[in-house]
Amino acid sequence: MKLAIKILNRLKNYLQDISKNDFETTKQKTLNTYFQNGQIPWSEGYVIHKKQSIIENINNTAILKMFTASNQLKKYGYRLDERIVEYPWILSQMEEKHERMLDAGSTFNFDFIVDHPLIKRKELTIFTYAPESPNYNEKRISYVYGDLRDLPFKDAWFDIVVSQSTIEHIDMDNSIYGYEIAHHENIEIKSYEFLIAVKEMIRVLKPGGTILLTFPYGKFEQHGFFQQFDNEMVGKLLTVLYNQGSCTTTFFKYLIDGWYCSNEANCNQEESFNPHTNKGKGNDGAAHSRSICCIRFEKNQMTG
Repeated sequence: MKLAIKILNRLKNYLQDISKNDFETTKQKTLNTYFQNGQIPWSEGYVIHKKQSIIENINNTAILKMFTASNQLKKYGYRLDERIVEYPWILSQMEEKHERMLDAGSTFNFDFIVDHPLIKRKELTIFTYAPESPNYNEKRISYVYGDLRDLPFKDAWFDIVVSQSTIEHIDMDNSIYGYEIAHHENIEIKSYEFLIAVKEMIRVLKPGGTILLTFPYGKFEQHGFFQQFDNEMVGKLLTVLYNQGSCTTTFFKYLIDGWYCSNEANCNQEESFNPHTNKGKGNDGAAHSRSICCIRFEKNQMTG
């Protein structure tokens, strides 16, 4: 009986190895085709390449340091969307220490993020509208569901709040994500509901705590499921932030050979490419947003 069990286990392991090898071979063939065809965003192989690139870069100390140095980033993330910039920028702003952390929007719900050294020691709560798969409860990560404009947490609870490319979706048509909720529908008029969500993030943040925000920036555009912020909208956002702390803004811009450090003025007229509708497609190989704004906010310490 014991011999039979050993044989079955060996067979099981052998079949798993074959399956894994077949998967890796297929993945490599897909990547080879993707590069041979000119690295066209959203073509077959793009998602695999994007994930591999993010994993490599967020685990490269030299890359993370580039995101904290002025004007160091250039020709980076060729034909990849803004996630290749946002993840390393956010991680470059963190310290490897225990903190209560809120992911406001669930863009950190990936194994390669939650297992990152800068995240593993965090007491992480992921807040999003509805349950997702997979989840990582076994890693002591908490999941809470609801609307970012009404966070169910007490005041001054979190040390750090991260909201990566999320606030531009607030009050938009999120049916693309499976959320059927009332939303702003006039594509000519801006929605400022995102300010309510940001005020909630400030409320649940401890004095001295940090909020890290990223979102698409340039001309005002309403793409249905997101709106691109312009300088007037960013101005309103900064007014809210400066009322309760200090902040710094960083801009990144996509050019034909990759992402660069930039500034607000050079990004004001940028347009996003919407891969779902083809709106904004150009000849530069941009995969989505052509410029993004990243804000680090530090909440005032309590006085008196």
